[in-house]
This record gives sequence, C-alpha cells and structure tokens, in this order.
Amino acid sequence: MSETGTPVRPTERGAARQTVTISFAGFNRAWAAWIGDRLERRGVRVSYVRWDSPAEETLVDLLRGLALAEGRILILVSERYFQLGPRSFEEWNAALREVVGPDPSKFAAVSVTNTPVPSAIAVLGPVDLTNMGADEAERRLLDRLDLSTDGRPPVDGSRGPRFPAAMPEVWGGVPRRNTRFTGREPLLNDAYHLLQGSDPGAGVLTLHGMSGVGKTQLAAEYVYRFGSEYDVVWWVNAESRVTYRRVLAELSTKLGLSTGDEYGERLRAVRDSLRRGNPYSRWLLILDGADEPEQIWDLVPTGPGHVIITSRNPEWGEHNSKLLEVNVYDRDESVAFIRRRAPRLTEPEADQLADALEDLPLLLDQTAGWLNDSDLSVDDYIALLEDGVDPDVIKVSADFPLAFQTAWAILLNKLRETIPESVDLLRLCTFFAPGFIPVRMLREMSNDDLPEQLVRLFDDPLLWNKAINQLRQYSVVRLESHEIGSDETPSTGESVYLHRMVHQIVGKDMPEGKRREFIDVVRRALAEADPGRPTDTRNWEAYAELVPHLKYADVLNSTDRKVQLLVLNCLRYMTFAGEYTSGWKLARRTVNAWRELLGATHPRVWEATHHYANLLRSAGRFEETEQLDREAMEHLRRERGDQDLDYLRAANGLGADLWGLGRYPEALELYSWIYPAYRGLLGEQDSRTLNALNNLAFAYRLLGQYEKAREIDQETLDTRRLVLTGRHLWTLFSEVSYSIDLRLLGRYAEAESIQLRNVREYQNVGGPGNPDALRAEHNLALCQLRGGDRASAGSLLTQVLEKYERRLGDAALDTLSVAVSHSCFNREHGDIDLARETSEFILARYEQLLTEGHPFTIGARANQALVLRNVGEREHAHVLIEQALADMTEAVGENHPYTLGCAINASALRNLVGETESAAELSRITIARATETLGRTHPLTLSARVAYAADLRGLRSRQQAEKAEQEALADLEATLGKQHVHTISARARNRPYWDFEPQAS
Repeated sequence: MSETGTPVRPTERGAARQTVTISFAGFNRAWAAWIGDRLERRGVRVSYVRWDSPAEETLVDLLRGLALAEGRILILVSERYFQLGPRSFEEWNAALREVVGPDPSKFAAVSVTNTPVPSAIAVLGPVDLTNMGADEAERRLLDRLDLSTDGRPPVDGSRGPRFPAAMPEVWGGVPRRNTRFTGREPLLNDAYHLLQGSDPGAGVLTLHGMSGVGKTQLAAEYVYRFGSEYDVVWWVNAESRVTYRRVLAELSTKLGLSTGDEYGERLRAVRDSLRRGNPYSRWLLILDGADEPEQIWDLVPTGPGHVIITSRNPEWGEHNSKLLEVNVYDRDESVAFIRRRAPRLTEPEADQLADALEDLPLLLDQTAGWLNDSDLSVDDYIALLEDGVDPDVIKVSADFPLAFQTAWAILLNKLRETIPESVDLLRLCTFFAPGFIPVRMLREMSNDDLPEQLVRLFDDPLLWNKAINQLRQYSVVRLESHEIGSDETPSTGESVYLHRMVHQIVGKDMPEGKRREFIDVVRRALAEADPGRPTDTRNWEAYAELVPHLKYADVLNSTDRKVQLLVLNCLRYMTFAGEYTSGWKLARRTVNAWRELLGATHPRVWEATHHYANLLRSAGRFEETEQLDREAMEHLRRERGDQDLDYLRAANGLGADLWGLGRYPEALELYSWIYPAYRGLLGEQDSRTLNALNNLAFAYRLLGQYEKAREIDQETLDTRRLVLTGRHLWTLFSEVSYSIDLRLLGRYAEAESIQLRNVREYQNVGGPGNPDALRAEHNLALCQLRGGDRASAGSLLTQVLEKYERRLGDAALDTLSVAVSHSCFNREHGDIDLARETSEFILARYEQLLTEGHPFTIGARANQALVLRNVGEREHAHVLIEQALADMTEAVGENHPYTLGCAINASALRNLVGETESAAELSRITIARATETLGRTHPLTLSARVAYAADLRGLRSRQQAEKAEQEALADLEATLGKQHVHTISARARNRPYWDFEPQAS
C-alpha cells in the first residue's frame, strides 16, 4: 500500500502523534486497510509497511529499521507476522526485548489472532480486536493509540473497507482459507493494482500457469486479503459451461432478483444486475478452472465489479482479460513453505527438497506433508526420485514437471502401506470430473455385485473416513464446502476436491483391470443418481451436477440400459435448460458411439438422434438438422416403412427444419400427410396427433392462409379442451395460436379478449418466465397495439423482451421476434434512435443465423426501410424497400401477406420520392392481390385502399381519390369501428404502413 491521507487538526489527546506507521504481514492486509481507514477518518496521517523477514538480515536489524519509520509504529500481531522467515519464538523474544524494550512508547500493537505468539510481544502492549464488532474494535484501537474516542468522525460520503471480521453481504462457494499459504506477495499486489486500476467493465484478470502451480490457492488468498472491499464475493467452478451457468445463476437469489426457475433466465438476470451494479456495484467473481475460454467467454459478466479467472490457458488475453502468469515458487518461498509444512526439516534440507521437486507448490505440499511424518531422510527420498524411472514414462504431459510421476509413485506406495482403501477411493474419483467429486453418490448406490473391497469401504463409516482423511492429510484431496452460500464444513461422506493434475496422473497410473472394474462402479453410481423427469425444473440442479461427469465415466461406451437412459435424460435436460451448444456436442458423440456399440438401427440410436436434432435446431442450425432428419427418415423408411412412429417423429422434426429455413410450402406439404398418418395410427385424440394438427395450422399461417390456420387451430383447441381440460399447458398453447389467427385476420377485439384471459391462466398454471407464457404475453401486447391501447402495449412489449433476453439471450429467434415488435413500436410511438439501433441489431442477427433469402431477414429490411424513412433518409429507404419487395416476392410469392405488406410500404416510399404514377400502379395491383388472398375488408387490404387514395390525390385525380377514400373509410368503420385508431388515422389522411412480424411457432 502507498502512503495515504493528509494531516488535519489533531485531537486533544495524541496531538504529538499525528502519524502512524502500520506494520503488517501481507496475510493481514484487510486488517491494515480497515485500521488505516479508521485512523485517517480521525485526522491521522497513515503510512503502511508490509513486514518481511529475509533470512539474510537479523531480526534486530529489521526491527531497528522499522523503528526509523515516521511517527508511532503500530504492529498488527498475528501468527503470520512471526512465521515469515520462519524464525523461532526465541529469536523473536530476544529481538523484541533488545529493540522495543528501551523505547516502548515508539511502538504499539493490536492483536488479530488467537493463536500462540512470542511471549515478549507483551512489551508492545497489544489489545485484542478479535471476537467483537467493528465499533468496539475501533474504540480499542483509538484508546491504544491515545486518540479521542468521543463522537464520530466526519462522514465524507465515501465507503471505506469493510470490517475484516464481517463477511461481505453476499458470499458463496469460496474455499476455506489456506493457513499454510506462503509468499506470492508481488503477485497479489500486481493482481490488486491491475484490477483496481481497470476501467469500469474491464476489470477482468486471468491468473494463468501450469497445473499444480497454485492458481486456485492464489485466487482464494486474494479473496481473503481484499474481500473486505467488496459487497459480493462469488466463487464459480468454471471447468464446464454447464456447471458455470448453474452456479452463476444461483447468485440471482442472493442478489434478490425476481426471476423464474430456468437457469437461462436467472443467469441473464445476474449478468444484467452485475452490469448495472444494482443492487451491488462492488462485486468480485472468481471463475476457477476456466481452461477453455471458448466455452464461457461470452458469459463473463461486465460492469463496475471485478472478475478473476484461473486457467492453464493464456488465450484469455484474446477475450478482453488482463493476464498475470503464475510460476512455480521462488526458492525462498519454497523453503519457507516446506519448513512450515515439515518443521522437522532444516533450511538446507528444505532447499535440497525444493530443488529436487522443481519448486512446484502442489508437489511440495504433498511431499513435505508425508515426509514430515516419515523416518525417511531427504537424501534418501531424493535418491528414490533419481533412481530412476525412464524419462519417457515420467513425462505424462507438458503440464507436469519431470519428477512428478516418480514423486507420486512414492506417495502412492505410502498410501497403500497405511490404508490401501484410500487408493481404491482415489481411483474411483478419477472417473468423475476433476474438481468437486460427489463421493456421496458412491455411498448411496446399491452394493449389489460390487467388488468386495469396495463393499467394505462403502459400508464401514470408520474405514471410509479413515480413507478420506488419509488422502486429505497428504493433500491428495481437500474437503471444501462447495454448497452455495453455505459456511458449514461438509462431512467426509459428501464431497471432496481433487486437483486436475492429481486426477490425470492417477488415471494414467491405473492397471487396466482396475480401470474396467472401477469405471463400471462410477457409471452405476451416476445412473442411480438420475432423478428422472428432466423436464421438471426442480431436478435441473441434479442434472447440472451429473452432466460434467459423463465424459470421465465414459458412459457412452456402456451397454447398461440405465446408464444409456441417464444420457438421454441429460440430453433432454440440456434442451429444456438452454444448454444448446454443449448439448448438441454431447448428442453428436452419443449418436456416433451408440451406432458403433448398438448398431445403426437400434431404437436408442434414433432416440439420441432425435435429441441431437432438437438441440441443433434450438441453436438455430437448421441446415444441419435438415440433413440429419432426412437421413433418419430415409433409414427408418427403409427399415420400418412410413407408418412407424419414429419415422413420423423424424418427419415432424424435418417440418420444423423447413420452417427455420423459410421453405414454407415444403413444410405444409409434409404436415399435410404427417397429421393423417398420426391420426390413422393413434386416433384423433392422442397427444402426438394433436401436436401434428397444431403444426399443420402453423404451416398454413406461415403461408399467409390465416383463415385456414384459424379453422385448424380451433379444432385443435376444442379437442384439447375436451381431452386435457382448459388449463392444461397444451390447451393454453392452442388458445394463443387461435388468438394469433384472429389478430392476423383483423378480429382485434375478439383476439384480445381471448388472449387476456389466456395470459391470466398462464400466470396461474405456467409460472413466470414460462416460454409459452411469454409467447402469450407477446401476442397480448400486439392485440393491445392493434386495438389502440398503445401505452399498455409498449409497457408489455418492454417487459416481455427483457424476460426473453434473460431466458434465451438476445440472439435467439424467439427473442428477436419480440425485438422486432419492440423496434416497430418505438419507431412510431417511442424512441426513434432506439428503434434504429434495435432494427440494425435484428437485421445483423438474422443475416448471421438464417439462410440467404429467408423471409425473416427480408422482412427485417422492410422494417429498417421505415426507420430510415422516419429519420429522413428517403433515398436509402426507397432502395431498401424496393429490394425487400423483390426478394419477398421471390421468397414467398406475390400474393403472400408478407409481400403485400412490402408493396404497401414500397408504394409509400415511391410516392415520397416523387414516383407518383409508379406508386399508384403498385397500390392498385396490391389491392387486387390482397382482396383475392385476404378479402376486401381485411386490414391489410384496407391499408392498400387508403394508400391508393393518397396516390390518386398525388396524380390530381381528385374525384377518383375521393371515391376510393370514402369507400375505404366506410369499410374501416364497418370492420373496426369509427373510433378505432386505424379509422381515425385514415380519416386524417395519414398514409398507412405495414410492420413485418416474424411468426414464432
């Protein structure tokens, strides 16, 4: 720390002591910061000296140098202050008596520890600051320094460091403090200054280095040293995207955010809260073990807080993160650590051992721990290391130093000699993912047909605890409280933490017979932990815990039906939880593995293929899913014929692919025979038949045949009400579809009436954040807008868009659908700049996600043309809408409502740029086509008729214009009413426009 503060008028007591120099061990920096802040607020000038104790200088010389500091010396007494070196208590007692004894008034002390310290510390007269609140600690501090304790210091509005004994307001997942943490002072200081000096939104730092170098321990020490400066400290296991999303989402409840149960929604709420700094701006996230940046870089929060990442991968520097490399210990740090871990070793022996183990912290920790309890000399141990294992065998990977496997072999022999069951347990752990190992799953599984030694281990609590404690004693595993928000120490039967380096080396050092035996045990344990019902959000936390272990247990090569069912359930969970990318990758591996294992036509292969296609489709990869579904259909048709349920399911998926690709006529053709096929096989009331009927209606709606879609949706709704009751989720879904059809037909009041009641039912049945409930709310907002209630529509659109962004992200097709409506609303009734920004974002996303020439992309360009018109860029708008009209005609045909809408907007732009005759001709043609497709009194047709009247006026054909206008107004009044917003607007001769609306299923 640097010198801070400025002198002010001193208090009556202590007028001669305006300066205090605080001497502290780095371990106790939080105390130093708090004490310094309390003194500065009282007008004291404070300087800070971090205590160090280099071996080449005597304690007497070091203390005399400290005594030269300005003002009074305040020593923060803790065990860490006296362990630096380390030096004996006798040395300290002698030095304190010699330096402090003659002039005790120069020194003062406060104690922040309850552990034994040198007896001569009494000459400093320390006062205890532990086990009390901040007010009493401050009173004692001031009294010890002879400063006035009357009144309160002036409040300057700043927030000082938190009292070190007080936890941040939100705290979760942080490992217990490593009391043997040694050195690393330059790294800790560099990390602190890099984060504190960063701009808002740029406070991301990656601690990178090889395995076993102590990155996680360094991050944990940073938390304890500097955590008092934060209101939120949240530790996240970031080794996989699934786990990362789950744990970060858990922060939502701690921040008091109102969200639904889905991880995606909660995660986005957390990121939004952190970005805004509301309710807390001083936050610290630690993303531990993030070795694959591409897995999570897009989910790293930004905002006023800080993020620390631990990783073996320096590629984080390419993702807006500062880098700080963590190397092996400096030799003096190694020696100090070894002597603290193994007090029986001398300093030369510690130096010798550190050299042999290449200063790697993890290896020093493991070796020194058991060497301290062993009769083996350091020389004999080093001889074992040097005796030789072939270097080609030793070097497991580039991450490991040369001596690691040899040192590990020695330690493993030690474990076998004492409690051999600990080795069995350790080997079992390697078939879980590294990091937190849910060993409780092993103890909870049935013991039928287990190897005898494992039955004994699982059934005997005493033996189990001995095995766990043996591994912990030698730092092979550690026990951590990884339950979010829990400060309780876990029992040895719940979970252990296994370092990635140990995980890898043990896995490679296992006999093949043991490997086959133990991997089967872990597979069974995972299968028995499967809660079933992956669609139930209450089970998602369990699935999120299971998914990372599938790879390490190699479950895809298991022939056990229960293990295969676990895989399928995990894939379903990943679909519903929004884990699309990691989900389709797992599904692809599953399909490939099971084709080899079970045969290409096995039923579970088709089941896995179905999930693979669903996950790819959810990720917007429609071209890939089309190929996948066509291949599946071809195989199934050859094997089973076209009246097979798996074949029909693949065909159903292909229809959704065709929708996503914008190939609407093909989709209609497909669903026109899928529905009768289901009806013939299962009957009219089977859920799969009704789903196919629902899809058929949607296919008609996409083609602009709204009346046909309404008829089918009404049939589906009536049947579902009869079979499932009115409050079933599928019944409510059909109600929304029916209401959408009515709205698209211009029956606004009827549509809004149905939709308003439907939304209330969804709120009772589906819960907040349910994706189908959001679809219902979106339609209600559009009904309100078409009915003229703009205030309600605008507010609801904003709410629905925020909910979609939280649940699915801003680039999902369903989110973009609402964003389109929101942009159109803002263009006419809100913020035109926001409308333009949103419109440009939508267009860019559609161009990225969808195939060239997709109707959604063309429609987004048509909307963008209207935005450009409103900001005065007429020529650009004209060019854009003409291109949209030509492209939409080619994409869906000249009579599709999308094309007719583009034509209405194009005629308006032609009129605006002076192409009056061309505008009138286009309006005339549009009226004829709209009348044929939608009818004379459909709102789209009426808009074309009102536009045509305006074009005729532009051509000075006043009599024709008057007649066309009066006829259009009469039909508007008869259809929508005299006071409807569209009627009023037409009467005021405001030229109508058309908003493109992408249809979501």
